[in-house]
Amino acid sequence: MTGLKKHLKIILLGSLIALMSFLFLFFLINQKVAFLSPLSSEKIKIDYTPYSFPNLKTRPYYPSEIAFEKILKHEEKFTSYLFSFSVDGRRITGMANVPKGEGPWPVALLIRGWVDEEIYQTGLGTEKMADFLAQNGFLTLAPDLIGYGGSDPAFPDMLQTRFFQPITLITLLDSLGNLPQADPEKVVLWGHSNGGQIALSVLEITEKNIPTSLWAPVSAPFPESILHYTDELDDQGQLIKETLEEFEKEYSVSQYSIDSFYGQIQAPLIVHQGTQDESIPFAWTENLVKSLNDLNKEVVYYKYAGENHNFHYGSAPLARERDLAFFKKWLKL
Repeated sequence: MTGLKKHLKIILLGSLIALMSFLFLFFLINQKVAFLSPLSSEKIKIDYTPYSFPNLKTRPYYPSEIAFEKILKHEEKFTSYLFSFSVDGRRITGMANVPKGEGPWPVALLIRGWVDEEIYQTGLGTEKMADFLAQNGFLTLAPDLIGYGGSDPAFPDMLQTRFFQPITLITLLDSLGNLPQADPEKVVLWGHSNGGQIALSVLEITEKNIPTSLWAPVSAPFPESILHYTDELDDQGQLIKETLEEFEKEYSVSQYSIDSFYGQIQAPLIVHQGTQDESIPFAWTENLVKSLNDLNKEVVYYKYAGENHNFHYGSAPLARERDLAFFKKWLKL
């Protein structure tokens, strides 16, 4: 008899769970709830208007506290820290190198290129240049960017994530006054690959006179700067192409493309490009420099015969020394 009661309880419990599951599914269907994921056919409607260059120029930016959270490494002339700050309510982390001794120090903001999220670690893509500059008396800040390191996750929409990057760097620039070790009047930018595209965007939006170094920059017009790399993706860029096609139905791409605003750059530039770059077509950098020269911008241009995208064939030390001399000249150090 006891076994029968136990059996009945199990049947009743199972029936109750089945009923609750049915009611839950019925509620979802009637409420037309959609679980959005990267694989979902439903798309989130994004208003990209605030991200146009004219609107990024006039929007407010909110300075943040810059917090040094923990020591990453000790070197003879500097100490590396994990730092964090806030951009429009989102946490962004990165690597900071602080020279030993008394500051305040001139500041270098370093912007890396694209890195696979699965292999990324804080400092990847900027660490060698950051160490070199810190050894020569610069406080360096290299943000991980949204979705990387200890930063908050990226936006579900890839274009929104892309358009958010200049906001990140401008907020960091505006926050330097909150860092006692930093001299906010002596600042330089360094960008590699897509980081070069972000650096150019910052210069155009802010129109600040910030000496800037570009290593093999992504400088093709938007959206060519994205479409050029789609063949490397598993879907041959089908999702990206569809996203851009929808974007172009409502927005003028020229308002989101760096080549439309070269005339607003007020900073001196030094550009480094390898002739055997496997990621950046040589013609892109040639066209960038020509466009800037045609506008009478201050540009120093170096070509490195046989050098690849990451300057692995021996040109990096020379390029760093040239950058250091360039920065010291313009900052009057």
